[in-house]
Amino acid sequence: MKIDDIKLINGENLFQNATIESNDKTIDYEVSKNLSYVQILSLIKGLNLISEFYDVNAACSIKGSGICAVALGQSLADAVQKIMDSNPIDFMSAVIVVSQEVDSEIARFLKESNIIAAPKFTKNAIEFLDSHNINYVTINTPLKDYKNYLSNDVKITPLGTLTQTPNLSELDKDTFKVVSKQKPTVEQIEDAVFAWKVAKHNTSQSIVVAKDLKTTAISQGLQTASVEFALDYSCDMSKDAVLASDMPITLHDVNVASQGRISTIIIPFADKEIVAQADKYSMSVITTGFTNILY
Repeated sequence: MKIDDIKLINGENLFQNATIESNDKTIDYEVSKNLSYVQILSLIKGLNLISEFYDVNAACSIKGSGICAVALGQSLADAVQKIMDSNPIDFMSAVIVVSQEVDSEIARFLKESNIIAAPKFTKNAIEFLDSHNINYVTINTPLKDYKNYLSNDVKITPLGTLTQTPNLSELDKDTFKVVSKQKPTVEQIEDAVFAWKVAKHNTSQSIVVAKDLKTTAISQGLQTASVEFALDYSCDMSKDAVLASDMPITLHDVNVASQGRISTIIIPFADKEIVAQADKYSMSVITTGFTNILY
């Protein structure tokens, strides 16, 4: 069904009503079943993120407005397998957004509690999803054009109407710098850029640990100990991984990263003390020159 036929199941809570209407910035998409308010928010978060990787095999899992796992793969099935391995518990009831066509192999990873969004589905995939009562969303608008549909963020509050432009930030070769003695490998730089793009779409205090173009931990919204939380979750998978932060980090954070055997850190800025501490542990430090803080 098209957007004008969608009847939202409920609002953010079951006792709240909600509606959805098309506008001049609405992409072309179809849903197999009605969605809830929160599911729409999850789809938006996932599409905002996956549009960063529209030209490769990418997959992400979302719950509410929180990113659970993100991965790139040699095939789309590989990327989906990676996000399931990264966060298997949340995967079981998550909204899954992918960048390429879904076939029956990928469809078989999914459960009735999942919703999957993709640019296209094969006939066999649709037959499987329908027979297992799995909700799916077809994104007809090319993902490479998705950012053209992003509009100003508007919040109507008792204090007034807040409006801001969408976050279209990109890494700049003039501000993207390696500031440590230890230089990252090509693979570590690729992981760093990948992790930064994931962190860009998280909420505030975001920490992303990634290796081999797969998140091994995502921490967001914590006011303290974000690095420790992420590395505890990542556990052994933090060895030689990249750590991305949307905020400047402390000496304690560098020490914790070294204990987790992190190889590279990508952060907005780094003072001399941070760089010296990273040099002590032979870690690479990349600075981007700006923050991406979403509250």
